[in-house]
Amino acid sequence: MRDLDKVARQLTERDTAILRSVAEHKFLTIGQIEVLHFDNTPGSRARAARRACARLRRLGVLGGLTRTVGGTSGGSGGLIHYVDEVGDRLLRRDSERRTRRPFREPTERFLNHQLGIADAHVALVQADHARQLELLRCDIEPTAWRDYVGIGGARLTLKPDLYAETACPPGSEYVDAAFIEIDKGTESIPTLIKKCREYENYRRQGIEQERSDGAFPIVVWSITAESEAKAERRRIALREAIARDRGLPDDLFQVIASEQLIDTMQKGTSL
Repeated sequence: MRDLDKVARQLTERDTAILRSVAEHKFLTIGQIEVLHFDNTPGSRARAARRACARLRRLGVLGGLTRTVGGTSGGSGGLIHYVDEVGDRLLRRDSERRTRRPFREPTERFLNHQLGIADAHVALVQADHARQLELLRCDIEPTAWRDYVGIGGARLTLKPDLYAETACPPGSEYVDAAFIEIDKGTESIPTLIKKCREYENYRRQGIEQERSDGAFPIVVWSITAESEAKAERRRIALREAIARDRGLPDDLFQVIASEQLIDTMQKGTSL
């Protein structure tokens, strides 16, 4: 415990914020950490981010995976960070969680998906910094999840990857909200349609509307794949499948490429 206190005293506020971000996302690259926590650093923020992460690894707060993973945030290759044993102990000390979450080597599919979620979060933060919009709230899974009661009283959970609230232009009194789903080309179109039906079932409950002045967030499907041609085929296939399903309102869903996320949020997204 004394050693843990010694480590805690060496952490700055930004160090602690980095630790919590990595825990929230499960995995983050140095490039993503740089945008989330070093955007306003004078000089070379990239060097500052690398130095900070290296120090946190030496302290045992963060661990690193060496993988080459494609991404949109300008830094999704190279060293990928996760919360190491000391970092987990520090987080547990400040929370109600008492048992350690053992680290397991992630599959490529899981890692790609988590980094894709982080890329979307980073894109929203960059847009906020650039004053393209004002990012008022961004919840990551599981904070973004919604519990509700289904048919027969079954307890159900809607599990979006992200929930975001934005204002455009910055300072506007009008707030738009979106549930954001990240698809990396690994799920079948019927699986995506099943998730769309879950959103529509949740919308019909009226729970979200009661706490947001009657508005329901739009559902944004950000779809990528190993090639742009395949990604575009999947986007077209999902749009067509939604249009064919009479139980799904067309205006509830936006199917986009990842680079269209900010434009989509700027146009206004609440129903």
